[in-house]
Amino acid sequence: MNHMASADLAVKLESLAEDMGTTHFGIADLTPARQRIYEQGGEFLTQFPRAISHGFTLTDGIVNTLAHHKNIPALHTYRHYVYQIVNPRLDSISLTLAQALDKAGFQSYIVPASQTVDRTRLVGVFSHKLAAHLAGLGWIGKSALLITPEHGPRVRWGTVLTDAPLQAGTSVDENCRDCDECVKGCPAHAFTGQAFDQPRLRSEIFAVEACDRYLRERETFRRVCGMCVYICPFGRNK
Repeated sequence: MNHMASADLAVKLESLAEDMGTTHFGIADLTPARQRIYEQGGEFLTQFPRAISHGFTLTDGIVNTLAHHKNIPALHTYRHYVYQIVNPRLDSISLTLAQALDKAGFQSYIVPASQTVDRTRLVGVFSHKLAAHLAGLGWIGKSALLITPEHGPRVRWGTVLTDAPLQAGTSVDENCRDCDECVKGCPAHAFTGQAFDQPRLRSEIFAVEACDRYLRERETFRRVCGMCVYICPFGRNK
């Protein structure tokens, strides 16, 4: 595929995603992260040198209900919105993109919008935030979430891996600087305060076991917390 054809395909894919409600779209070069991808999801994923990252901005009215940390109806509403409405939308967008890639003669792999495939390591098959970061859509903050300049972490992500030679974006620098709102606001005390200003292991930033334990203790609240999403100034102070 020549450069012009590659650019045309990228434009078509972005248009398809936007027609379905995507608010963030980018292409990631996965080559620098090949070893990390292999260690998380397995060798079969390393056949895909590119990732299409697409995001859906959450409505502030719903995210702001997370401030009501012990209000069961509010947290049930948030969980329903994210897991029953937004995540299926992301999966539908990923399916549409994969079908377009297949029609253009390329292989693809849809990463589920939300899925834990390893209960020991508490990871999914592939990191959505890694793709979004490498696509230049934001940086990974002290909360270990993908932080966008416009909406902070108030974005849910979908990812499609592909072998199509699409032109990739450029990752952006970490911009949390001295802010530690998420670190101070986490009720599980799960964040170390380390910035993702260089490739780091997740454990250097985020004690995922502490977060998981806290969520399991909140069974009454449908295992919802989300304070790191709510409190980030990049999303809250727009």
